Amino acid sequence: MLFGSSGIRRRYDDTLIGLALQIGKAVGAHADRLVIGHDTRTTSPLISAAFCAGALATGAQISYGGIAPTPSVAYAAKDAHAACMVTASHNPEPYNGLKLFNPDGSSFSSTQQTQIEEALEKTQWGRWKQQGVTIASCPAEKHGHAIVDRIHITEGLTVIVDCGNGAGSVITPHILSEMGAHTIAVNAQCTGIFARPSEPLPEHLPYIPTLVKKTGSTCAVIHDGDADRMMAFDANGNFIPGDTLLILFARYLGAQKIVTTYDASMAIEEEAEVKRTPVGDAFVSEQLVSWGDFGGEPSGAWIFPEVSYCPDGPHAAALLCEIASEWDLSAEITSIPRYPLLRRSHELVNAHDVLYALGAVNPTDGIRIEEEDGWCLIRASGTEPKIRFTAEGRTMAIAKELLNKAEDMVRIVRKEVQK
Repeated sequence: MLFGSSGIRRRYDDTLIGLALQIGKAVGAHADRLVIGHDTRTTSPLISAAFCAGALATGAQISYGGIAPTPSVAYAAKDAHAACMVTASHNPEPYNGLKLFNPDGSSFSSTQQTQIEEALEKTQWGRWKQQGVTIASCPAEKHGHAIVDRIHITEGLTVIVDCGNGAGSVITPHILSEMGAHTIAVNAQCTGIFARPSEPLPEHLPYIPTLVKKTGSTCAVIHDGDADRMMAFDANGNFIPGDTLLILFARYLGAQKIVTTYDASMAIEEEAEVKRTPVGDAFVSEQLVSWGDFGGEPSGAWIFPEVSYCPDGPHAAALLCEIASEWDLSAEITSIPRYPLLRRSHELVNAHDVLYALGAVNPTDGIRIEEEDGWCLIRASGTEPKIRFTAEGRTMAIAKELLNKAEDMVRIVRKEVQK
């Protein structure tokens, strides 16, 4: 299977370069005007060039944006027929990949992905008179203007912005400063090397609480490598869990219909009408096209349908700053219901085989076990050789019991699969 839960992602090698060329050709054959951008990885310019070469051979016109966040590239797709972002998101630097978007910012659907896979070896190279053209563009600038026009921050607010040396470096510190915030940028150099692990988890950010307190910051916002994610800390230096951010945004926006994933807290159902999808922002996006006011997943992907159907880290960062400038952020967070929720993952090469043996129809969708006072989800990662576990209960004892039960199930089935 070529596409995972968030586009195509794999370790950089000759195969990925050739794949980018073929995908560019397949996409260009059905889209005359394309937008392309990439993250800060050292291999991203080459992968982008390969995609562009394939698309140019079909006669497509390409707007090349260079380094830009995924949501900026997806936002720019509204002026084209499709967009491609070269990124491996939060994966380590040896990885890279491609994400494809429609003009409304939504990821290519499963049907579109299948069409691309089928077209990889069928599309013919164009003749010499049919070659396309490349023009320079700046997706981050257009996207930034759209955010500044929509969101307002009280002047004087101090915010830390940790871009993780990713694509968010070219937009988020700048738009927050333009809005009047005193912005302290951290890891905002586009070096191609990440100063910290790219995924915005609290264990990857041990220095942020101290920095928040030393600078007297109102909050801190954190991006992953391509800035489609945003996580945060409050003024006390406390990490704000993704489930809490989901409810906070829903409350502030007055959203009544929320789309989120199977692994999100059951607390959201106390706030609004909810529809759940498999884990992966593409699934949330696809559901939001037909239903919902707002959507997201606890990993930090927040989707604002009135702007785009792509997870938008810079927009979420600006919105959190707006909330922090109008509400007592820490008090509001305290008022949000929270149940013990445990997440764990185990490296497992044959994770998909184990999930099939457990009865999953799709390993990356996983299986969800619901009980009266809690639930657990077992799924194969869509980007890494891992099995992920999530368990939530009304009490910590219930959450631990569910997590242990899930791990025992995998342990037993794993032995059977290995026989």
